[in-house]
Amino acid sequence: MVGERVLTLVIAQIVDRMVGEPPVALHPVVWIGSLATTMERRAVKIGSGPQLAYGAALLGAVVGAASVAAVLAESILGRLPWALRVLLRALLLKPTFAVRELLTAAERVQALLENGDLDAAREALRDLVSRDPAMLDSGLIASAAVESLAENASDSIVAPWLAFVAGGLPGAYAYRAVNTLDAMIGYRGRYEALGKPAARLDDLLNLVPARLTAALLVAVAGRDGDALSAARTALREHNATASPNAGWPMAAMAGALTVRLEKLDHYVLGGDFRPPVAMDIAAARRLVWRLAVVLGCGLGGLGLGGVLALRQKDRP
Repeated sequence: MVGERVLTLVIAQIVDRMVGEPPVALHPVVWIGSLATTMERRAVKIGSGPQLAYGAALLGAVVGAASVAAVLAESILGRLPWALRVLLRALLLKPTFAVRELLTAAERVQALLENGDLDAAREALRDLVSRDPAMLDSGLIASAAVESLAENASDSIVAPWLAFVAGGLPGAYAYRAVNTLDAMIGYRGRYEALGKPAARLDDLLNLVPARLTAALLVAVAGRDGDALSAARTALREHNATASPNAGWPMAAMAGALTVRLEKLDHYVLGGDFRPPVAMDIAAARRLVWRLAVVLGCGLGGLGLGGVLALRQKDRP
C-alpha cells in the first residue's frame, strides 16, 4: 500500500510539473472553497459561543464532505487494474498540492520587480499573499514573495504529501480542506470565533510539516544560501510570528538567504540581515524546488524500502 502511494505521488509530481493546475471548473479545491463560502454566508452574526459552534459544524461539514468524496473515489479505484488505478489516483491527488503554480506565481512577481514595475508586481503578489500590497515598496514586495514561498513549501507541498502517504486520498483531501478553511476564515474571518476551529486544527496538522520544512530548507540551503544561518535563524526566531508553525520555514528561509523578512506591524525575521531584492525570490524558488525534489526522493526511498522489507518478511 505504501509503495503504491509513493508511486502515485511520483506520478502526481510529474503531472504537476508538466501540466500544472486543472481548470478552475474542475478543481476540487475550488469546490471545497465554494462549499465553505456557501456555509459561511449562513453563519450567525453575533455571539462568540454560537459562532464557535457554527465554525465547528462548518469545519466538520466541509472536511467531512471532502473526505467522504475521497473515500468513495478510493473505493472505485480499488476495483480497477493496478496501472490504471495508480494513474487515476495520481490525477486526483494532484489538486491537493501545487509546486509549479507556487513557483510560477513567485516568478511573475520577480520578473516585474526586475523590470521596475512596482504596481504590476503588487498586483501579481495577490496570487501569493492575502495582505494588502498597495503600499508595499520593492523590498517588502520581495519579502512577501519569499515568505509565501517558505510558508507554502509546508502548506502546499510537504504537508499534503505527508498526509497522502499516511492516509491516502482521504488524508490528503482532509488536510487540504482544513488548510483551505484556515486560509479563508481562520482567525482573520469577519467573525473571529467562527474561524477558530479550523485555525486550531490547521495549527495541529502543521506541527510536523512546518518543522520538517524548516529542516529541509536547512538541508538544501548550501548552494544558494547559508545552511548554518538557516538553522540558527529558525531556532532563534521561529516564534516571532503569531502562528506556531509559519515562523519555522520562514525563519529558515530568512537565514538561508540572509535577508530580512517583514510583515509590517506583525513580525520581522532576520532583522540583522539586508532587505531582499528580486534575485532573492529567484534563490528562494530554487530552494523550494530542491526541497520538493529531496522530499520526493526521500519518500520514494522510504516507500521502496518498505516494499522490499515486506517482501523479505514474506519469504519462507
